[in-house]
Amino acid sequence: MESFQRIAITGKPNDSAVTDTIGRLVERLESLGRTVHVDSALALEGSTADDTLAALSPVIDLLIVVGGDGTLLHAAKTVAEHDVPVLGVNRGRLGFLVDVSPERFDEIEAVIDGAMTIEERLMLEARVRVADRVVAEAPALNDVVLQKWNTSRMIEFETWIDGEPCNRHRSDGLIISTPTGSTAYALSGGGPIMHPGIHAMALVPVCPHTLSNRPLVISADSRVEVRVAPEHIHQVHVSCDGQTDLTLEDGARAEIVASPHRLRLVHPPGHRYFDILRAKLRWGDGAAPC
Repeated sequence: MESFQRIAITGKPNDSAVTDTIGRLVERLESLGRTVHVDSALALEGSTADDTLAALSPVIDLLIVVGGDGTLLHAAKTVAEHDVPVLGVNRGRLGFLVDVSPERFDEIEAVIDGAMTIEERLMLEARVRVADRVVAEAPALNDVVLQKWNTSRMIEFETWIDGEPCNRHRSDGLIISTPTGSTAYALSGGGPIMHPGIHAMALVPVCPHTLSNRPLVISADSRVEVRVAPEHIHQVHVSCDGQTDLTLEDGARAEIVASPHRLRLVHPPGHRYFDILRAKLRWGDGAAPC
C-alpha cells in the first residue's frame, strides 16, 4: 500500500501521558520526513498546529488518535466525511478501537510505510423529525440511544422498521448499535457481539418491562423510527455515542439510518479481531488449551 505523508495527531485533552506520547510521536515522524500537524486544541511547542482537526481533514492522509475509545469516537466523526484513515494509540482503559501500544513505535512506523489493514466501519445517522422537517441530526459510530431523563418511571414508545410497526415498548430506553458499538453499552444491555465486517445494527432494549422484549439484529439498510408516547416526549433524549444529545419536542420522532460515511479504521500488521476480544473480555482465562 501507499505510505502516508501528511499526518495529523489528536488526543485526549489535559492528560500528561497523552501529551508525552504525542510529543515523542511528532519527533519520530518528523525524523522520518513526514509532515505532521497537531490538532490546535493540543498544540505542542515546535509542532505545526495551524488549524482545527476539522479544517485539517481535507489535507491529511492519516489521523493518529492518542487516548481511549471515546477520544477516537469523537475524532473519527470529524474526519469520516473526508475518508481519512484513523489509527488509534491506546492511552485509555479498555481500548477496543485504539489497539496500538504507545511503546510500539515500530508498529506505527510500519503503518505509515503502508504495512497495515484497513477496516470500513459502519456509522449511523440520527435525525429528529417534526412532520417532514429534520430539526436536528448527528452521526454515531458506536450507538444511538433513546434514554430517559428527569424521571424514575419507564417510558413508552414504539419502534417502526422500514415503515412497518415492530414493537411497543415500556422500558428505560433503547440502544441502536453498530457492530463497533456491540462491545460497548449494547453488550452490557445483553446485546449480541457483532463482527465488524457485517452490515447490520442491533436494537437492544434497556431494562424492558416484558422479558420477551429481546435484542433484535436487522440490516443496516433499514430505517428505524422511534415514536415516543406524547406524555413521555419531554422525558427522553436521543444520545449519539454518549457525546451528542438531541432533544425531542412535541410531535417529534427519531429516525436512525446508516450514514453515507464510514470510519476507515487502521490496524498494524498482525491485527486479529478475535485476539482483541479474547484480551479485552478475558475469554479463556484459566482454561487449559484444547
